[in-house]
Amino acid sequence: MNPNRLDFTTLSLYTLVVKTGSISKAAHFSNLAIGAASKRISDLELALGTALLARHSRGVTATPAGEALYRHAQRILENVDQLTADLSDYAAGIDGVVSLWANTSAITQFLPRDIPAFMTQNPRIRIELEEQNSTDVVMAVLDGRADFGIFADRTPELGLQTITYRWDKLVLVVPNGHPLTARSRINFSEALEYDFVTLSKDTSLYARMRLETEAVGKRLKVHIQVRSFDAMCLMVEAGLGIAVLPQDAVRPHTRSMSITKIEIADGWVRRKLVIGARDFTALPRPARLLLDHLKARSNENMASLSGGNWG
Repeated sequence: MNPNRLDFTTLSLYTLVVKTGSISKAAHFSNLAIGAASKRISDLELALGTALLARHSRGVTATPAGEALYRHAQRILENVDQLTADLSDYAAGIDGVVSLWANTSAITQFLPRDIPAFMTQNPRIRIELEEQNSTDVVMAVLDGRADFGIFADRTPELGLQTITYRWDKLVLVVPNGHPLTARSRINFSEALEYDFVTLSKDTSLYARMRLETEAVGKRLKVHIQVRSFDAMCLMVEAGLGIAVLPQDAVRPHTRSMSITKIEIADGWVRRKLVIGARDFTALPRPARLLLDHLKARSNENMASLSGGNWG
């Protein structure tokens, strides 16, 4: 096969054919005549030397070879879109782009205060910030989708270089009127008789809670799982369970919702968030500038907490 015979228009058309299950619909979306679209697909099959589509009365479906091409075509077209976006940034006067992935705790508690100051000092650098669970953050850094990432301790680092970004503290959150509101401090094991609202099972916070529950020989009673801290607080307020959340993330909600936070006595509730990269010294200049800024902000925060005040 001659790869020069593959063009972006045909690949885009082909992905639309697979998505819609129809050459005529794909032709319409691509602003092509049906005959021209059909010929492009036939020429593509001829160039590749294999059938890509199975034709039937209801339309078309991808063959195994067609499914393989569809996956590759999607990646190629996404890369072309990213290339176009990156070059348009330079044309618009942007000096660089930093891809930063971070877990929910970092995005909710710290980055909204740390990033604006950097943007003010570096208006020609664009930050692409993506929120993901800690494990996915690590994988994105490893495979190059992110320049660096922020994730929770206890997450397998898989060879990444890491430095400390922030410490946070987990607290118990209960609805007002709950029996535990009479307590200002509680052992986690005492709360395990109640139903919990948690994040999804692939998050570092859930994994930490599960491990600590197993360590005391009990079972975590998960009633509801949601995808954000805000949703967890809403479910707690509705009386659907209690929750463990980062203290700084829940603090604003204690003023606007009928919920109460209770200190957890266990040592594991103090968590470290880390910054990870494949090689800090090899980061592009824009990413290095952002990293240095976050390190400076971290040092300021550590100095303010040097007296041990986590309240």
